[in-house]
Amino acid sequence: MGAPDSGRSSLKAWVRALELTAPISRNPAVTLPVRMDVLADAFGLAPALISDGVTLSYRALSEQSNRYARWAIEQGLGAGDVVGLFMRNCPEYLAVWLGISRTRCVVSLINANMVADALAHAVRLVSPRHLIVGADLGEAAAAVLPMLAPDLQCWCHGGDRHGFARIDTAITSVPGDRLSDTECAPPSISDRALYIYTSGTTGLPKAAGVSHRRVMQWSHWFAGMLDIRPSDRMYNCLPLFHSVGGVVATGAMLVSGGSVVVRQGFSARSFWEDVADQECTLFQYIGELCRFLVNSPPHPRERDHRLRACCGNGLAADVWEEFRERFRIPRILEFYAATEANFSLFNCEGKPGSIGRIPPFLAHRFPLALVRFDVEAGEPLRDARGFCSRCAPDEVGEAISRIPDDDSAPEGQFEGYSDRRDTERKVLHNVFATGDAWFRTGDLMRRDAAGFFYFVDRVGDTFRWKGENVSTTEVSQVMAGAPGVVEAIAYGVHVPGTDGRAGMAALVVGPEFGLAALQRRMARRLPEYARPVFIRILSAIEQTSTFKPKRQDLSQAGFDPALTTDPIYVFDRSAERFVTLDASLLARVRSGDFRL
Repeated sequence: MGAPDSGRSSLKAWVRALELTAPISRNPAVTLPVRMDVLADAFGLAPALISDGVTLSYRALSEQSNRYARWAIEQGLGAGDVVGLFMRNCPEYLAVWLGISRTRCVVSLINANMVADALAHAVRLVSPRHLIVGADLGEAAAAVLPMLAPDLQCWCHGGDRHGFARIDTAITSVPGDRLSDTECAPPSISDRALYIYTSGTTGLPKAAGVSHRRVMQWSHWFAGMLDIRPSDRMYNCLPLFHSVGGVVATGAMLVSGGSVVVRQGFSARSFWEDVADQECTLFQYIGELCRFLVNSPPHPRERDHRLRACCGNGLAADVWEEFRERFRIPRILEFYAATEANFSLFNCEGKPGSIGRIPPFLAHRFPLALVRFDVEAGEPLRDARGFCSRCAPDEVGEAISRIPDDDSAPEGQFEGYSDRRDTERKVLHNVFATGDAWFRTGDLMRRDAAGFFYFVDRVGDTFRWKGENVSTTEVSQVMAGAPGVVEAIAYGVHVPGTDGRAGMAALVVGPEFGLAALQRRMARRLPEYARPVFIRILSAIEQTSTFKPKRQDLSQAGFDPALTTDPIYVFDRSAERFVTLDASLLARVRSGDFRL
């Protein structure tokens, strides 16, 4: 187990987090956008957000946020109105949503990888009045405009070739001083601040509502867990449109006076040099990034850094120790959370492979249970009385969390999605008693005798690859529209040496089908992480007694060509085409010699 945190340091982390979050409910008018002015007074010219081309001090971030707030007021926007934000990572990203949410508007953080139908769907979900688009994403936005509401006004940031108004130009003459309450009433912590997209366990992306309370809760809780100080610098190469990269990693630093080094993405080749040059003390990871680093050749500066802790989720047990020892990482804080979830888990003890536990003194605050699960039905098992059964130690089940039946524990409420039907599907009723309600995570876990939880798999029609949730429904629909595709089923398969699951598709095809045409269609309509890596051609797809495709059977069968007479293909990145998967190529895939 290496050198896990002592029990005393673990307890201190929990106490710090509790102390920092305790005042939130007592001060409902104090939200992160409002507090930015106070932080600007406290930290002034100290760097808040650092990128390759731009650095915003606390004062500059506050002023720029106030300009976006006044821009929203000038547009006649007010409480509950939605503004879509479709940009890649940059310091300005934070200024936009902090400023606009200051006016009690809701900012929808749209995944910058979305294109075509998925992008149009994401925008329609939240019905924004305005859409702010990064210059490099203008083409993708322009392509879907005919599918969107005709009165939607698009603004471009950083240049435009599509006739959009320039928001970065529009705000230059707007004052950046502190807003008065007469200009705009400040939001309350109960107001919705953001929509953040999550695939959940089924269907196309959903827009999860995030209140100002949760923004404050996440920011201060992680600030306490990591003991963040003004001298700290966080290396953040995760997407700002996700809750971890865009709220947790940034908010925790901002409320503590620290700095965030914002990067467009992750590069194993330049990572250690960048971390060392920027004098970063913290790194926000997803497990796949750690695996990339461990599998990379030695770098001359891989121990020449000031990192005192790394924080993230998905760090597999087989990578944990090598990552910690090879790169001399003093502390790893693994956690489990979901954008829409009403609870989280933290592994403060540094136990490899665990996603965390709930200390006994907080069990009342985070009522979490694992219930026995029927894989074929896709639902928790019910006994003769209609109630669910709790799992025994080390038994795998779906994780669920109790939703309070009153407002006495607001942090435990499930805030839901933009679509009421999606919200209702995530709530399990009459679980252990008549009338109770529990949030469904859609994640299968096990818990050991010591109370540590371990992630096992996702349920439903979603899998995780390249740090992103992939909707099998979306992928299947795109493939089904390709010439010659009669039937298409997408699913995830385990590949040795990788995190998550790689995409695979089972197709029933006609004579006009061609792999090249399918590949071109997927490249136009799906982000790279969602495109299947493996293709299997079948004469028919078996169904269950309820006429659902046997997706689980296909996933378990995997991609070994020796186990079937069906032709199986793998996407060759070097040749940019699908090639036949034979025994020799299979060996390369399994050894990690073939890049997926």
